Order: sequence, then structure tokens, then C-alpha cells
Amino acid sequence: MLAGMLAGAIHAQWLETTIQLPDSSFPVALCFNSLDDKVYSANSLLGNVSVVDGATNEVIAAVVVGDCPQALCYNPQSNKVYVANSGSDNVTVIDGATNEVVATVPAGNYPQVFCYNPRNNKVYCGNRGNNITVIDGATNEVITTVPAGTNPWALCVNSRNDRVYCANHESYNVTVIDGATNQVIATLPAGSHPFSICYDSLDDKVYCGNCFSKNLTVIDGTTNQVVATVGCGGTPWDLCYDPQGDRVYVANFDAGTMTAIDGATDSVSAIVAVGSQPCAMCFDAVNNKVYCGNQGGRSVSVIEAGSDSVLATFEVGDHPTALVHNPTDNRVYVANKYTSTLSVIRDSSYTGIEERGESEQPTAYSLQPTATIARSALYLCGSEFPVAKGRPNRAPTFLLGVGGRKVLELHPGLNDVSRLSPGVYFLGGRWSVAGGRWGVRKVILAK
Repeated sequence: MLAGMLAGAIHAQWLETTIQLPDSSFPVALCFNSLDDKVYSANSLLGNVSVVDGATNEVIAAVVVGDCPQALCYNPQSNKVYVANSGSDNVTVIDGATNEVVATVPAGNYPQVFCYNPRNNKVYCGNRGNNITVIDGATNEVITTVPAGTNPWALCVNSRNDRVYCANHESYNVTVIDGATNQVIATLPAGSHPFSICYDSLDDKVYCGNCFSKNLTVIDGTTNQVVATVGCGGTPWDLCYDPQGDRVYVANFDAGTMTAIDGATDSVSAIVAVGSQPCAMCFDAVNNKVYCGNQGGRSVSVIEAGSDSVLATFEVGDHPTALVHNPTDNRVYVANKYTSTLSVIRDSSYTGIEERGESEQPTAYSLQPTATIARSALYLCGSEFPVAKGRPNRAPTFLLGVGGRKVLELHPGLNDVSRLSPGVYFLGGRWSVAGGRWGVRKVILAK
């Protein structure tokens, strides 16, 4: 039905729909469930989470959580969604399959930020009360509380070295936590009012955006040393990392620009004009694009990561606050805080799957036939999983060694491959054999 159409696919986006949430929802955070193809919206004024079907864009549930939910986090290993309730000082745990609340976990004062550590199946929740709650992803129990600096504002995980980094907004430093022992192993100086943080998996670096000093502190992920300070040309409000181009993208809130920083050299490679007050970003690994939400302009800019050029700008709702990419259906969701809506942007350059009869196997045509280079983590989008009748097949997908032996089962999203030996592997699944059909491609694991 769709055979041969991929070759002529164009890289175009359009505003597909707007999802209306209940009045005064004030959505402030989003996350994506890669196993069940769902998008979650934390509605801060209603004390609930809207669950959206990623295939139909229908709201299928409203899950009651704690007071003033501020942040969301997805755990693909246990298929759970975590909600930081800043008004009730706890974390709600939602089952990703059933949309039921399975636990309410005590946290510190005003929990406001999350990250997930796939190495140890732990969730880290930063609390404004100057500490971090560590939650066991399997049992939903609090393992410990780790001291941090003043007002922990952003978290990220270094999966290669099993470390967690916390940007402390009011003490101008970064706390480094050992993921295995939950001990603070370093406290590093940063700039004025660090506000955002991200991990560069190719170069094993952490970038911390400092608002008032308008620069980024660069930390070596192995030595825990500050190795550079990079000016970004504005107030760095949000960061995202492009592993394909090895670039860190910075949303400069006061300058109306987005800065691209080369991860290898820590130098500015481009400054792109976007909309007014850019404040939130996400990276689209399927199409190699960056989406930037512009709070003052009530818009979203779409940037081609390779050329750093703006491809399109879409008007969305008032105060776009958070974005998330749904790689399964090739959509980006935008939470518009003041209009209580979710804007859905669709991309046409989707990895094509030919839909055949019920008894026939689907065929994929990969847009990326070249080898994928991975280090500590391998990201798989939904298009790399078998699809039947337009929906993802839940069949196992895995890495094969050169001899054809299965070495690791994979899931959509981020997979920890740090324990595998460097070498050549192949992506396999129900419809594929090494070197054969269904989007199978070579994976080179480097250290």
C-alpha cells in the first residue's frame, strides 16, 4: 500500500491538532511512555495527570495525584510514570499499562525535578529543601535522601560512569552523586544561578547552563573536573543534546536565540534566531530536528540539527512550557500552560512501514542505512520496532553479536549498553535476521 513511498518522503511538519484539557489545568510538564505509546501531562492546578493515546491523540484518563504536580519522569524498565507533587511533598507512581496509581512515595520539601538512572533502576527527585530523594524503581521504596546544594533545579544522568548531576540554582554549584552508592563524590563550582543541565554521551561531558552569567559550565564525566566555560549569548533556560551531530543546543531566553555548541571542541558552532523568550526544547532523534518552544511568541520553532536552520515556526497556545517527542508516531507535544492545551506537531519524514495483509509481514525501509555508533547508551525510537496495521508490535527486539547470538534485549527509548564489550553488533527482531529485512542495521559499540 505504501511501498516505495519513502524515497520521496519530504521533511515537512504541520500542526496536526490541539488537545483541549480542562479549564485551569495549567500543564507544566510532559513525558512519553515508549512501551504503551502514551503521553502524560502534569496539570499543576488540578492536581492530576492527563493520559493521551499517542496514536489517536485522545485523552484516555485523568489520574488524580498530589497537590501541584510539577515534574514527570518515565521508567521504561518498570513501565512506571513518576509525578513530583510540589504542594504535597510526595511522588505519585503510575502504572504505565493500567493508568492506576500504584504508590505514593514521600519526598522532601517541594519536589520539583526528576531524572531516571537506567544503570540501577533508580529515580532521583530534586527537592527545593536542598536534597534529593532516591527511589527504587522496582519496589517504589525510598532508598535514601542525598544532600545537595541550595534549591536543586535540574538533574541529569551520566550512564557511562553511573553518576547523577544536580544543578543547584542558588548555591551556584553542581552536586555529583555516585549512582551505585548514592554518595556525594564531588561538589563543583558553576556560574550564577544554574538552571539547566544535560549529558553529552559521545564526549562524556556534562553541560550546566548558568542563567545570570549567560554561559555554560562544562564538566568532564570521568574526572569530575570543570574543563571549560562557554558563553552562549543569552540566558540559558533549557538545554538538549543531539547525539547524531554531537551538539548541545541552548535556548537563550532573553536573546530570542538558540545556540549550538560543538561537543568535541566546546565552541559555539551556530546561533539561530527563534521566537521570543525560548524556554523549552526537545530533540527529535527520528528526523534529526530540534523543537524549541518560545514562551513570549506563543510559538514553536523547528530547527534542522544538521544545518542549524529554522525550517518552520508554528503558533501554539499561550506560554508553551514543556515539549516531548513521541518517536513511535513521529509527533511532538507542546504543553501550553495558560491556555490549558496540548499542541501536536506532526512530521511527515517518518520511517516508512509498508502495511500489508494480515498474514503478511511488514517491511521497513530505513532512512538511516549506515551504522549507528553507540557508547554507553543506545537510543531506539518506535520506528525501529516491528509495526503491524499501523501500530507497534510488542515483539522482543535485541542486539545480535557477529556470530548471530542474542546479547541484549532492547526496548524503545534509552538502553544501557555500557556492560557490553566494544565491537560490531546487529539490530534484530521478530521479522529480521542479521543483514536482512526490517530495518536491521549495524551498531558499532565504542568505548
